[in-house]
Amino acid sequence: MGALQELAEVSKSLGNSHVDAWKRDGKKVVGFVCSYMPEEVLCALDILPYRITGRGVQDTSHADSYLTRVNCSFARSCLELGFTGEYDFLDGAIWNNGCDHIRRCYDNWKAKIPLPFMYMLPVPHKISTHARGRYREEVLEFIRAVEDHFGEKLDPKKLADAISTYNETRSLLRKLYDLRTAESPPFTGAEVLTILTAATVMPRTEYNRLLREVLAEVKSDSDNGSKQKVRLLVAGSLMDEADFISNVEDLGAIVVTDALCFGAKSFWNLTDESGDPLESLIDRYYEHPPCPRMTGEYPQRLAFLREQIERAGVKGVILQHIKFCDLHGTDNALLKNDLEDAGIPVMELERQYGPLADAGRIRTRVQAFLERIGG
Repeated sequence: MGALQELAEVSKSLGNSHVDAWKRDGKKVVGFVCSYMPEEVLCALDILPYRITGRGVQDTSHADSYLTRVNCSFARSCLELGFTGEYDFLDGAIWNNGCDHIRRCYDNWKAKIPLPFMYMLPVPHKISTHARGRYREEVLEFIRAVEDHFGEKLDPKKLADAISTYNETRSLLRKLYDLRTAESPPFTGAEVLTILTAATVMPRTEYNRLLREVLAEVKSDSDNGSKQKVRLLVAGSLMDEADFISNVEDLGAIVVTDALCFGAKSFWNLTDESGDPLESLIDRYYEHPPCPRMTGEYPQRLAFLREQIERAGVKGVILQHIKFCDLHGTDNALLKNDLEDAGIPVMELERQYGPLADAGRIRTRVQAFLERIGG
């Protein structure tokens, strides 16, 4: 089995052989839901960070009894999988106050789904010197809570090693995204999302090894027919659904970059390894490409989007948001106006998280969009 196929296998379901092996060795696995959670802290304590999503959910009938259908389908899917026992392998879960939907998911999970360790790590809603100080205090409190529960002390040397490991991941992913800027990208957008998803559910040292193998196998001069396809960027709400990207690409497009929290926004900036490890880590997570929850940072988000558009030669942008996601829905409306004013074709798309029940509607919308931009 090649490295790409192995990463694809890891991404298919919530459980995988790497998690199983980790658990057999008597080690802990702790879930998290947001890219503002400093994973390196858990890694340094020999705890596997595992990103909680709703991947594989078929319906949300149980969760709907606790979170009504005016809550986003991602939050309801996460809660449903908690109820059905799919996350029973977790030794704990760490949540962030990303939005009210996730906060209510946390409340219900904590009340109804027993895990040995449950923690809410608050993140300020703006970027400023004062707010950075508040985030620092919250991270220190979070570290103390993890140390107390798991009986381990955070070693600065091990934290520095974890930072180096995660920086390697981010540097390798930057190389992957550099390959996508080629006239004939060697990977489809669906393949890249599969690679990115695997990073969140397996040990980073093993992931880095496989990612290096994937990059080493690439033939940069190969013509796989992708140069004739319309080059797209996808941005907006959380997305770990490779099927959504495949549905778009089957119509004659190729997704060559993104501005997603599972994608470029999660790895674009590195952690400074020259200073104090903990302070550098706090800076890195607090100041990484901001989510719409960070008020006042819309110019940064627009600038990041335009940077990705320019570097990858994007011809059109799909701004998708999960239904009832007010944060991304509002942000996407602003982004569409500014990008269209700059001459960049944009399609806004409201969708549900999970199985592509409305695949036909999405295909019709995307096909019309591609015709509009000449594809």
